[in-house]
Amino acid sequence: MSAGVLLAVLGAALLHGTWNAIAKAIPARLVSSALIGTVYLVVGAIGCLVLPFPPREVWPYLLVSAAVQTLYLVLLTAAYAKSEFGRTYPLTRGIAVLGITLIATVFLGERMTPAQLAGVAVVAIALFALSWSPKGRGGPAGTLMAVAVGVTITAYSVLDGIGVRLSGEPFGYASWLFLMQGVTIPLVCLVLSRDRAELLRGMRRHAPMGVLGGILSLAAYTIVVWAQSLAPLAVVSALRETGVLAAGLIGYFVFREPFSRWRLTATVCAVSGIVAIRLGG
Repeated sequence: MSAGVLLAVLGAALLHGTWNAIAKAIPARLVSSALIGTVYLVVGAIGCLVLPFPPREVWPYLLVSAAVQTLYLVLLTAAYAKSEFGRTYPLTRGIAVLGITLIATVFLGERMTPAQLAGVAVVAIALFALSWSPKGRGGPAGTLMAVAVGVTITAYSVLDGIGVRLSGEPFGYASWLFLMQGVTIPLVCLVLSRDRAELLRGMRRHAPMGVLGGILSLAAYTIVVWAQSLAPLAVVSALRETGVLAAGLIGYFVFREPFSRWRLTATVCAVSGIVAIRLGG
């Protein structure tokens, strides 16, 4: 992995942690999902007009990924409603790091050096450690929902990693992916909403924050899709999930969640894993 790709993915991690905090800050979970989906629709449509049309063999990956990512966003905002941000976010990302590494190395034949594998393992362990908060809010329901989110992240990351390489055009692939999500996410939110008028009022009320979250989300994942076309999926995943470092600080300063010595130690371990991934390549 080149230094440029490394810095880009770390930047995407920062954006990712920030937009997740915005999704947590909007009190109505369907409102935040619908607003993010609306941004996807607008930007994706513009991209589809100017970028190449994906080849036929790419469409199964695009369609399934769009469906999985729609489920992911709805589950994610529901998980945030049931548990602490600083606990849920690292848990979902840690599960994804392990899942993507397993699938990429065992089933997709990706090769990683021992140092890179060790770095990925350290990052994953650090993420799980960051999610451990014995005094935090969140019971079994929140934990199970976070695990489900982690599974969906694993699924769509692998699908997009394969799909973008088949397409040969990462930005065109991302545009069509966002366009489809831009249709499905708001529709699902409308179906799930008990009061559609209240949903629309909430979207108007939280529009500035929701639009910002959507833009950051879109930018973060576009970078990730581009990086997946150039570097191993497991490495990109491990680096991307270091957004928990920013999330931990946001949780502490914005949501007043504790940032203990335990979490500080886990953060240092995550950074060590990043260094191992970079030097081991």
